[in-house]
Amino acid sequence: MDGKHMQIGEVAARTELSLRTIRHYEETRLVVPSARSQGGFRLYTETDVQRLIVIRRMKPLGFTLDQMRDLLDATERLDAATDADEREALLERVRGYERAALEQIDKLRVQLSRAEEFATTLRTRLEDKANRRPKLTE
Repeated sequence: MDGKHMQIGEVAARTELSLRTIRHYEETRLVVPSARSQGGFRLYTETDVQRLIVIRRMKPLGFTLDQMRDLLDATERLDAATDADEREALLERVRGYERAALEQIDKLRVQLSRAEEFATTLRTRLEDKANRRPKLTE
């Protein structure tokens, strides 16, 4: 399936990223279209789409563009690595990103819990106020 080329609109729909974001990732050399059409349109492969999905998943965890680039490089090199020492070094790099992702997920869970508590507090307060009848004055 990697031989099939897609235009940026299809890639945007598949990755749930905006055209602007995909173009930004091209400008920063994070994901470069695999080809161009005769008319100059960007053409992407399934591999490019998968790179964009990895980036989309890393973004909310606070990874920088350089970290995204490093992880993508490590995973690509890992797929092709034949030397045992190189393979182990690459595996350790990827494990480091896994640990960082898990730490960030824990932090996000705490933030989500606090946000849910806040929303519950507001809901309770609104319900209390809505159920209270104003006193009539004479």
